[in-house]
Amino acid sequence: MCRLERTVRRGAALSREVAYAITSLSLLCATPQRLLRIWRGHWAIENRSHYVRDVTFGEDACRVRSGNAPQMLAALRNASISLLHAKKVKNLTATVRNLSWQSSKTAQLLGIREVQ
Repeated sequence: MCRLERTVRRGAALSREVAYAITSLSLLCATPQRLLRIWRGHWAIENRSHYVRDVTFGEDACRVRSGNAPQMLAALRNASISLLHAKKVKNLTATVRNLSWQSSKTAQLLGIREVQ
């Protein structure tokens, strides 16, 4: 088991947070540096993928639950995120909102020529 203490700034306010985790690493392998690297790696994945899929694409609020549709929608969300990352988009949420109803801008960003 390990304990992580951190100071977090939200706006002008500072707060202290304490979090705990359980690891299967042995005492020799579970150095503070390694545990911190693993911890940060986990949250980097969470922040880059799951947070974006839920907040930007509303994945948790999606009511599609049967058949292959949930997997297909997840694949489309992942493909969209990958394309936007490949295009070096800085703010995924703002870009998705901006492009959601503008197919010509979406096609332009992706380098797709629209047929008139």
